[in-house]
Amino acid sequence: MEQHQETGMNMIQTLEGLWMSPMNFAVSLTVPGWRLYQMLIILGLIALAYCLHHVSGKVLQNWVRGREGWKTWQLRMIVQVCKRLGLIWFSAFAWGTWAVMQNVTWPSRSYLIGLAGTLAISWLLISFATRFVRNKFLRRLVSWGLWIYATLYYLNVSDAVAGFLDGLSIELGDFRVSVLTLISAVVLIGVLFTVARLVSTTTATTIRRNEKISPSMQVLAVKGVQIFLYGIAFFVGINSVGIDLSGLAILTGAIGVGLGFGLQKVISNLVSGVIILLDKSIKPGDVISLGETFGWIQTLGARYASVVTRDGKEYLIPNEDLITNQVVNWRSTRPQPWTVCWITPNDPSATSWVLATVRSTTYCVSGSKTRPAG
Repeated sequence: MEQHQETGMNMIQTLEGLWMSPMNFAVSLTVPGWRLYQMLIILGLIALAYCLHHVSGKVLQNWVRGREGWKTWQLRMIVQVCKRLGLIWFSAFAWGTWAVMQNVTWPSRSYLIGLAGTLAISWLLISFATRFVRNKFLRRLVSWGLWIYATLYYLNVSDAVAGFLDGLSIELGDFRVSVLTLISAVVLIGVLFTVARLVSTTTATTIRRNEKISPSMQVLAVKGVQIFLYGIAFFVGINSVGIDLSGLAILTGAIGVGLGFGLQKVISNLVSGVIILLDKSIKPGDVISLGETFGWIQTLGARYASVVTRDGKEYLIPNEDLITNQVVNWRSTRPQPWTVCWITPNDPSATSWVLATVRSTTYCVSGSKTRPAG
């Protein structure tokens, strides 16, 4: 009980210290001096950067419209630069002003301007770096987490805030998790997932360019690399922030049993997908018929296969159905190729083409009868 009271008193003292620091700074701005002058300079630089943001943004857009042959990633980069032109201009002006004032007056009289320039540069770099996070929700979490941490770090209050957040915790026996731990885990896992995605994308591109690997094995290799990298990123992120997973062994075991019963079909489709990729019975590009569905396999996913029919409809067939049901694969294994065509009976314009096609084939299939062409 006394320990909880002491922890509560420390948190209150930390909050008081965090509150008094900005209040004392605000009071100091009411007295004429270099702090006030620096804040006025910073506000002027912000106004100037805002005006140049709109002017230079229009100039840059007009310049890009006159260019041709740009790649998609280049256009996306230009869009991101246009959105952050104000921050770019402010960073340049702040650092330029700081460099001039360092040489013409006392260094302490330009401290706040240099701090503002440092914060602007860090926010700018974080905003560009987090664009590699594909998931929008996760990207926002990582961006805001890094922005807040960078701001607190350069304001020299990161340790006090970290101590306060670490005090907001939940304890279950030997297991303890705090708000600081959760925030650190989310940010770190987001960064590691981004690195894993970049590595998996590069590896997948290399695998797909290898013509010696069959399409089915390429899909299996890419999925295996992705699962391995994302799994490593998750567990490394959890362990690096100090979360002991052994304390959750019983809870995760019970959850696993429940999920096992609830996700039987999902697991069955995952295992069936791996079997299909290993035995190479079907692969992307094959023409198959399953029940009333007839078309070619567009992609083989972890849970289902995408089959596109002649009329453009896409069917998502669970992998389990491809294992347990009879599937006809029209892929040719004979030396001479097979020609499969669909004939509209009442279309006179196609008669000559149909006759030429039939005469060039070995067998002609009509209805339920099979006879030599001729």
